Amino acid sequence: MAHNLIIFGGMSVLIIAASWHTLFHLRSHGFYRFFAWECMAWLLAVNYRYWFVEPYSFGQIVSWILLFVSIYPVTAGLLLFRKMGKAGHARHDEPLYDFEKTTELIQTGIYKYIRHPMYCSLIILNWGIYFKHASLLLLPFALCATLFLYLTAIMDEKECITYFGESYREYMKRTKRFIPFIW
Repeated sequence: MAHNLIIFGGMSVLIIAASWHTLFHLRSHGFYRFFAWECMAWLLAVNYRYWFVEPYSFGQIVSWILLFVSIYPVTAGLLLFRKMGKAGHARHDEPLYDFEKTTELIQTGIYKYIRHPMYCSLIILNWGIYFKHASLLLLPFALCATLFLYLTAIMDEKECITYFGESYREYMKRTKRFIPFIW
């Protein structure tokens, strides 16, 4: 148990360092993302030792599928974000990272179908980590991470509506939050 706490503590230091500027902005999507990352860090700290145990078990197969699938949304989203988002200092949302300060609404590629490919990826990654060694004791952490990522997306949408206005509302009508055509 002590090694789990040490690993979790180390990851928490990194998460706090990355999230410091959003921790006191309750209306920022980064505030909720911090708690999702913390839940995921605890899952990883507990489940890391099961990473390659019983590689052909049902849980491991599900886990590996989810872990590999989680790569696509984040990669596709980030590439379009960098290519088309035109991040700039014209957007004065203080708690946002510089790369998040997009000035163009992206509506092509993966963004044509879902609004939050990076959060989608984190949800899938979260469950991939959970299924490495699924247990009732860890289920609340996986569920909480999913809930916090959902809240992150809700807050992100509010920020986007504030910046992009009616065009973002129209975009929301044409797309789903995380899973194309479903959710």
